[in-house]
Amino acid sequence: MGAIFRRELGSFFTSSIAYVFLGVFYLLSGWFFYSNTIAYGSSDMAGFFSMLFLVIVMLVPILTMKTFSEEKKQKTDQGLLTAPISLGAMVMGKYFAVLVMYIFGISIVLVHGVILSFFGTVDWTIVLSNYAALFLMGAACISIGMLISALTENQIVAAVVGMLALLLVYMLDLIAELIDNLISVDFITDALMAISFYNKYYEFTCGIFNLSSVLFYISVAVIFNFLTVRIFEKRRWS
Repeated sequence: MGAIFRRELGSFFTSSIAYVFLGVFYLLSGWFFYSNTIAYGSSDMAGFFSMLFLVIVMLVPILTMKTFSEEKKQKTDQGLLTAPISLGAMVMGKYFAVLVMYIFGISIVLVHGVILSFFGTVDWTIVLSNYAALFLMGAACISIGMLISALTENQIVAAVVGMLALLLVYMLDLIAELIDNLISVDFITDALMAISFYNKYYEFTCGIFNLSSVLFYISVAVIFNFLTVRIFEKRRWS
């Protein structure tokens, strides 16, 4: 797993993906930090963290699009399937490489917190709670993006479908609200709200650390990584 992790992490920097992801993420996070916090002379970063959800939805698929689709296109996936490691180790090696790359991106919010501390009092408990929320939500989104990448050999398709899937996840609470207003079916509304990513993320932006939300994100990451392993198990024996 370690060799795959190092190989995958290094591939981000030998291609343009790392620089595109980090550059765009830092640019957008800087803009939202200024427009939602600095411009108002406030130390409240709740609005800033709320906007980062959409940024992550759009950028995470850029990180995950090549994890498996490129291997499949170049026919190098056969080498992975026959390598003397378990499929679980192969998937998790790539997963942790993407996760580390993602951490490089979201850690900029801690820099924003330090900058803000020069101008006012920063509630670091809330900042760290939101950072944890970004990490957990990103971990879940990455697992979804990697599953989609495993299903296609085209990076662009993997990125676009990944963005659409995460956008759907982003809009689940809005869909639930729309259904409730139109037909008022409680069990459908409750089910959608129960799996809403944004609803759980928003709790963290308000300073509410809910253990059930933490377990939800971890469960999503575990389930989708398991499904990715199953895809390769089927491919190995087909």
